[in-house]
Amino acid sequence: MDKLKLIIKREFLAKVKNKSFIILTLLSPVLMVGLIMLIVFLNQKNSEDIKTIAYVDNSGLMASVLKDTEHTKYLDLHALGLEEAKAKTNEFYYGLIYIPKVDSLQQLEKNISFYSKESPSLSLVSSIESKLEKRIQNLRLEAMNFDLELLKSAETNVDFITENFEGKKSSKIGSILKMAAGGGFGYLIFMFIIIYGTSVMRSVIEEKTSRIIEVIISSVKPFQLMLGKIFGNALAGVLQFVIWMISAGFLLFIITLIFGPEATNMNGVQGVGVSTEMANQVQETANNDLQLVLAEMKNLPIMTLFFSFIIYFVGGYLIYSSIYAAIGAAVDSETDTQQFMMPVLMPLMIAIYVGFSVIENPHGPIAVGFSIFPLTSPIVMLMRIPFGVPWWQLVVSMVLLIITFLGMVWFAAKIYRVGILMYGKKPSYKELYKWLKY
Repeated sequence: MDKLKLIIKREFLAKVKNKSFIILTLLSPVLMVGLIMLIVFLNQKNSEDIKTIAYVDNSGLMASVLKDTEHTKYLDLHALGLEEAKAKTNEFYYGLIYIPKVDSLQQLEKNISFYSKESPSLSLVSSIESKLEKRIQNLRLEAMNFDLELLKSAETNVDFITENFEGKKSSKIGSILKMAAGGGFGYLIFMFIIIYGTSVMRSVIEEKTSRIIEVIISSVKPFQLMLGKIFGNALAGVLQFVIWMISAGFLLFIITLIFGPEATNMNGVQGVGVSTEMANQVQETANNDLQLVLAEMKNLPIMTLFFSFIIYFVGGYLIYSSIYAAIGAAVDSETDTQQFMMPVLMPLMIAIYVGFSVIENPHGPIAVGFSIFPLTSPIVMLMRIPFGVPWWQLVVSMVLLIITFLGMVWFAAKIYRVGILMYGKKPSYKELYKWLKY
């Protein structure tokens, strides 16, 4: 046991004292927060970009719906004619809508054109098309002597209040939060397994190729050495993740204190043609949404998520890192690992893919099956837990995870014991099977 502690300490210190580890630990939160701020900045700049759209409405039917919005300004160039309007738009404006004079509404909907120097934004085109389609539809209804006001009064919008038989309610925002929470935890485990499992494999290969392993193995059992590497790298990884989360959270807090009031100031919105009343309505809606988000966060199974994350985090990492350690012991260089990597990565890739179906149907047979299967359960089960999982499925999944971990460590140790002293030959799957029998 004392030797195992020494190996874990050695691996941990070797990892955290590495220059690349220190640089990555310090710079990653800054880069992450910087990326978030860049995205926010670009979105704000994009939202401030007001596009001027000119139009020539020879039909005299569509101008009424081409009204200025927060990000689009419409300009009537009917008096100039089409060709002159094209020339002026090409020089000064974003685009030109041409609505010809036709004999019927059926012809009109097929002959409206949009001219621009560059490919127009799909969202902008869809917005304009929606306005014109609605206008043509209303004109057709008027031609049929329908009362538009009466039809508008008949329009309705059904929004379900989702509630289970135990009385717990949820909303669309609640579903989004559940997807975000489950997906975030699942993706975190996926990244940790990939990054630090690979780190274990590289550490084993490095010691094997430098022949240091021959000295170490004379005083330590291969099984202890393998576990020491796994746990040492795991502790270094956990330390790095904790530093990332604390420092990133602190940076975001500081940035919010500095830029928060300006970012939430609605005067900037008024500057682009939005009235004070509308700005207040937007602010009130945002406050209501925030209250709804906070209320839905209380409905999340936070404690279950937290404890399940720890168990699946540890179990998933130990399973895959033992496999990575066995691969590292079986080969002589990192390039030789390619033939063994695909079977290891496949369950993880499938788990991420199945996670998308979990969002659509968290209690379906595919979601349940992969959340119990040990090689995919660390990711899929965490994506399911926010939607509610029966306790027996959680217990079965965790028991299978522990059993699989013990079995995988045993198999990996047998391969590690033989492979760590094998040099000069690329092992095949057949040879690995033979090593298991030694």
